Amino acid sequence: MTFIRNIENFECAKCGFFVAGNGFTNHCPECLWSKHVDVEPGDRLATCQTLMEPIGIEIDGGETYILQKCIKCKHTRRNKVSKDDSYDRIISISKPAN
Repeated sequence: MTFIRNIENFECAKCGFFVAGNGFTNHCPECLWSKHVDVEPGDRLATCQTLMEPIGIEIDGGETYILQKCIKCKHTRRNKVSKDDSYDRIISISKPAN
């Protein structure tokens, strides 16, 4: 897998927050939602183009990841947590459902 770096700013399609991209930004730091736009990271080849919901947190090798699931096709992926991500939102999705 070859990562393709795309520096893109975007308005979150879920909450409307303006996100200044850095080439590695792939989700909204406010609500943690993203869009299903890639087949491989950065390629923009996914045809789905639907919102991806943050559904949990995973820790692997000392790194923390946001687990996301496409609300249309159910594709899942994980994205590294960024220093700019909402800590409160990360905590809220890391709790088990009641």
